Amino acid sequence: QWYFGDFIQYEHFTSFTLLSCVAVNVYVKVFTNSPFLVCMDLARSQEEIIDPKYLWIGPDGRNLEGQMYVNLTETGKLMVMGFKESMSGAYTCTLSHKIIEAMTQEEREVVEVYKFMVYVNPFAPGWVEVCHQVPYDCEDATNTRVQEAKDRIGEFFKKQAYALKHEFQTAPTIHYVDNSFSATHIDSCRPGFGKNDLTHKNCASCCVVCDPGTYSPNNDVTCQICARPRVKKYGARSC
Repeated sequence: QWYFGDFIQYEHFTSFTLLSCVAVNVYVKVFTNSPFLVCMDLARSQEEIIDPKYLWIGPDGRNLEGQMYVNLTETGKLMVMGFKESMSGAYTCTLSHKIIEAMTQEEREVVEVYKFMVYVNPFAPGWVEVCHQVPYDCEDATNTRVQEAKDRIGEFFKKQAYALKHEFQTAPTIHYVDNSFSATHIDSCRPGFGKNDLTHKNCASCCVVCDPGTYSPNNDVTCQICARPRVKKYGARSC
């Protein structure tokens, strides 16, 4: 469960009071379900809420109630299921409830708005083919396979050198030095994704879907800015 403290609050007086809002970034692995986004901050969750009503709006501006790809609970929690690139964007929840003034015992309605910027995060080039075949955590499975491949290659060199020298009495053409084999990580993101340690400080090493107005045509790690911003979708591969 995710509780966040940044919100907009305005109350039913003659005019509304609008406080500044800082959206919270949430990163979701592709093809998985998002964590539950809670339409309430931690302090509010510990209070008694009178007649709460929740309204979740998706990136396309539509009401999320009744949508097949979301799990929306009666307590205002939202989970986006089977997350894809096109689902990235702002998810906003409006919580309206009543409070009772301590001094006057009068009932007053309060409205609070919580905003989440949800981004999809793939793992590496080729994730489409691999992840559909893995019934568990795709990132962990990929890392495990890479480590197994590295171990097997190292073991092959050692056994080959030993066999040529001791069994065939042949001078080995490959001279393997113990502990000399290593693997080099190649930093890349698939087209439509990039890394940005300024806008995504909490996930600086993540390949995050490119924002509208930016694109990535190759496996570089940077989303480029369109000269003439015409791209209005996430994950663009060209302008």
